[in-house]
Amino acid sequence: MVASAFLQGFEVQKARLPEIEINFASAGTGQPVLLLHGHPQTHVAWRKVAPLLVNAGYQVIAPDLRGYGDSEKPQSDATHLPYSKRIMAQDQIALMNHLGHQRFSVVGHDRGGRVAHRLALDFPDVVQRLIVLDIAPTHTMYARTDQEFATRYFWWFFLIQPDGLPEKMISSDPEYFLRRHIAGQIKIDGSVSDDVIAEYLRTYRDPSTLHAICEDYRAAASVDLEHDAADLDRRIVAPVLAIWGARSVVGGLYDVTATWQEKASDVTGVALDCGHAIPEEAPERLADEILKFLGAPSV
Repeated sequence: MVASAFLQGFEVQKARLPEIEINFASAGTGQPVLLLHGHPQTHVAWRKVAPLLVNAGYQVIAPDLRGYGDSEKPQSDATHLPYSKRIMAQDQIALMNHLGHQRFSVVGHDRGGRVAHRLALDFPDVVQRLIVLDIAPTHTMYARTDQEFATRYFWWFFLIQPDGLPEKMISSDPEYFLRRHIAGQIKIDGSVSDDVIAEYLRTYRDPSTLHAICEDYRAAASVDLEHDAADLDRRIVAPVLAIWGARSVVGGLYDVTATWQEKASDVTGVALDCGHAIPEEAPERLADEILKFLGAPSV
């Protein structure tokens, strides 16, 4: 256990779970809130938000998803099941149980939002409240794919290519790809400093990380869609808050609230004046919306 270099007041450690080792940062002593990052970030994406939630009285747990950051990167297979959102959600259940938490709220951004969606579906008695950041449901986004979406979200179709093609191409210059990817999604200059880029790049250069990331996307385009299709008639029972960037692709292409009302019984939506990387671009406003939705922590 060491002090986090990026999340003030947090400690970072690894949990050896039955199926995987997960790296995570944690702080606070109140009701638990699980923060799940997206691609190409790690738990460091929450550096501006997590301390605000702790200061408000919550216990915050921010892991690296399997395959990302310093979490373990298991071997995958032809089905991509090891990187399905169902398995990634099970990781988070195991982590939270390891920490003694049987019920908790979840905030998921980007890929983490897709894990959070599956977590709320598969474990309805565990997830108290769900917040998804700048995503529409995976099944919806694929079903409504058109040229504009495919152009603006090209990596959804690039990273799923087989036989190590995207891994090989990105590994030729991972810094270029990572910087371009982040720059293309951020609309507020200066939101991601060079030291944070360097931290993301530290693990992004690892070939096993690149492969795991591609497997995450390959799973989303295959086995995750199978799981979603089987659950088309199911609804998330936890209250849902959908937040999106008013200047993001998702905000421009979808009625985000409506897409989540198709998946859950109790949905509210809020747009923030930023791009895709809401935790990094609009942290104070995001923290305000999270706290308003979660309410005052009970003691």
